[in-house]
Amino acid sequence: MLITERHARQSALPQLTDFKSGNEMAALAANHINFHVMGYYPITPSTEIAEYLDEMFAQGEHQIRMIAADGEHGGAGICYGASTGGGRVFNATSANGFLYALEQFPVQSGTRYPMVMDLVTRSVSGPLDIRGDHSDLYFSLNTGWIVLLARDPQAVYDMNVVAVRLGEHPNVRLPVIVAYDGFFTSHQKRRVSYFPDRQPVQGFLGPFQAQRSTLDPRNPITVGPYMNDPDLINNKYQQKLAMDAALRVLPQVFEQYATLSGRSYPVVDAYRIEDAEAVLVLLNSAAETAKDVADELRKQGKKVGVLSPNVLRPFPADAIREALKHVGAVLIAERADSYGGQGNALTHEVKSALKDDPDNKTLCLSRIYGLGGKDFLYEDAEALFRLALAAASSGKVHIPFDYHGVTPGNSRNGALSPVLPPFTREEMRPGLVSVEKDAASGKVQVRTPPLWKLAVRSRVFAPGHGACPGCGIFPALDQLFKGMEGDIVVLYQTGCAMVVTTGYPFSAHRVTYIHNLFQNGSATLSGLVEMFLERKARGELPEGEDITFVMITGDGGMDIGMGPTIGAALRNHNMVIVEYDNQGYMNTGSQLSYSTPLGHMTSTSHVGQAQGGKTFHHKDTLQIMAACHIPYVFSSVEGYADDLVKKGAKAQWYAKNQGLAFGKVLISCPLNWRAPDESGTDVVQAAVDCNFFPLYEVEEGVTTITYDPATVGRKIPVTQWLGAMGKTRHLTLPEYREPLERFAAEVERRWRRLKAMHDHPDL
Repeated sequence: MLITERHARQSALPQLTDFKSGNEMAALAANHINFHVMGYYPITPSTEIAEYLDEMFAQGEHQIRMIAADGEHGGAGICYGASTGGGRVFNATSANGFLYALEQFPVQSGTRYPMVMDLVTRSVSGPLDIRGDHSDLYFSLNTGWIVLLARDPQAVYDMNVVAVRLGEHPNVRLPVIVAYDGFFTSHQKRRVSYFPDRQPVQGFLGPFQAQRSTLDPRNPITVGPYMNDPDLINNKYQQKLAMDAALRVLPQVFEQYATLSGRSYPVVDAYRIEDAEAVLVLLNSAAETAKDVADELRKQGKKVGVLSPNVLRPFPADAIREALKHVGAVLIAERADSYGGQGNALTHEVKSALKDDPDNKTLCLSRIYGLGGKDFLYEDAEALFRLALAAASSGKVHIPFDYHGVTPGNSRNGALSPVLPPFTREEMRPGLVSVEKDAASGKVQVRTPPLWKLAVRSRVFAPGHGACPGCGIFPALDQLFKGMEGDIVVLYQTGCAMVVTTGYPFSAHRVTYIHNLFQNGSATLSGLVEMFLERKARGELPEGEDITFVMITGDGGMDIGMGPTIGAALRNHNMVIVEYDNQGYMNTGSQLSYSTPLGHMTSTSHVGQAQGGKTFHHKDTLQIMAACHIPYVFSSVEGYADDLVKKGAKAQWYAKNQGLAFGKVLISCPLNWRAPDESGTDVVQAAVDCNFFPLYEVEEGVTTITYDPATVGRKIPVTQWLGAMGKTRHLTLPEYREPLERFAAEVERRWRRLKAMHDHPDL
């Protein structure tokens, strides 16, 4: 039976009424489900789920073991491994993070281990856009996962609970995605109802029943074996049967959940289509907008309706066929295109469902709307309804497929022209910095003029970026580039420095700029370097052409991007990689990264009765890179301009003459460090003076400390630095004595080790 509209029933159990966002409801559902493990990696707009759950964990509200991965691919691996161990597993991601983990999803479904993942839908890069559309959702269709759709915050809570029950059903045993619209549903608050504690949800789900656990040594199993013909096709047929079962089981689960909660969900949400001549097929939040328009058009005598599936995989073909069998024209609209396919995947699946009914005469139109998070307004739904009505009235489809809402450019403007002129060769080669290798010592020597002379050198990026007050990124990069002469090409990984300097149609960069995502900047720049050298060798570039290639990374980019960076280092490409270290994923809201020190508070390492900030020590990126035996590694800080200028010059020399150079620069982030805007240089100075962030270089394997605070009488206790920031002030309280002692001991241990390497060149 087709249920025509989601409707409320009277629940026998008390519930709370509130206003919450989709992400809040996702976290609340996960809390009530009390998953065993959550592997995750921060990406907008899904990151709030982990933030809310971490805050709840710090207050002792759930027992979920939350594991911050080194990237979405690693997060998916954590979840897969955990799911084989016989417990409930959760994840949340978006957009390119979902794509980065995509390889793992068929592994999860192919071995039939259930889990739940919230996909907070977002536009897939590039170019980079963090707003919500469905371009990531359609990559899920062939992964073997069930895909449930949540149109509003209430449905987010309910579908997460339903997903667990459905995925764990003995005839199904498949992982489940709950997809809802980024920012439209994830961040907007709506009226919701939910249980006051987890007991009703726990009773509805029951204990997890593991069919095959890797944690049972008396019953060993092999997971994911190599399969020959015909075993694999039989395995996939079993997956197909499981999907078929899911479509049979889902209405039962919805009915059972309706009895518990009073909220009923049909497989296909059909609104006012019983006598409709024209129908819009839309997913999630846009369908709710279209319902309001349908009501108004009905008042005008127009017979229109809205059809919106609550499940995308398995595709509910029978229900859609039944719903549309008497409709004159249907317009299928989606927030994603299948480029070159003359319609989105949803279009072709609806058409296919209708085609299987030989008596169906419904005309089909297809439109793409809302890419990049473009709002779907009342006027948009009305325009689409009128297209469908015109087709139903005329019996003809004039334009089967097109985009809706495209804005034409202004031809009078012509091509975009630079706001600022490009650098001249004279500007880039002023000869202020002298660099040469000393034959006796084997070290590169740098001579710089007084800093006031360097101040006149043109900046590689212009004023006008959108960084927060007190941000240390751009003072530090300005000092770095003042040590470099000649033409420069820069690549920025995703992060604050990228986002605030490239808001289309403007750019703050006066040199050639490239962007690639966190995980692959090093490989991208490696390819460009080798193309430059090859074209130069073939005589395809102007004689004497010389370019320095620099990658800027930060905001945790040396977590998810560590593997490609090590690869670039081992290949020893002629380029410079500079990491600005602000001790977190600041561009996504100050989540913990592997550069966040022990005990520091972030939005995914809260301070509360069950947790006192980050639980493990920070990554020593410089020593990892030094272990790759690249020619030059250095550390510096924004407050030591002369040091940073000289090291920038040395890095350029090594990149031109011997291979890869890597630098790590500590920069202030007053907003997320919870320090006054004007305190940046003082705070990073204290980090250096307490030996937390030593200044040194590793030149062809030889370590040299370039600043020792003790020798100049500036050594301070680590508590003096920690007390200068709101994110660490709790560590100075008596109840956090143990993590403070651990942190201080580790700082001194690393300093002693560095001193030993400084004193013994062979170390």
